[in-house]
Amino acid sequence: MAAKVKIEECTGCGICVDECPATAIELKNEKATVDEDECTDCGTCADSCPNSAISVE
Repeated sequence: MAAKVKIEECTGCGICVDECPATAIELKNEKATVDEDECTDCGTCADSCPNSAISVE
């Protein structure tokens, strides 16, 4: 599994990019995108997102 971004809720603030210890998230078109091959499912991104736009399933 990997972190999933709810695109409609993502504001592109970049906090998750800065917080991800696996550097698995980047902003594309001002929205967070997760590299599923790099994601470790740690949940740091979901915990740091002020809009609850990321979930780890």
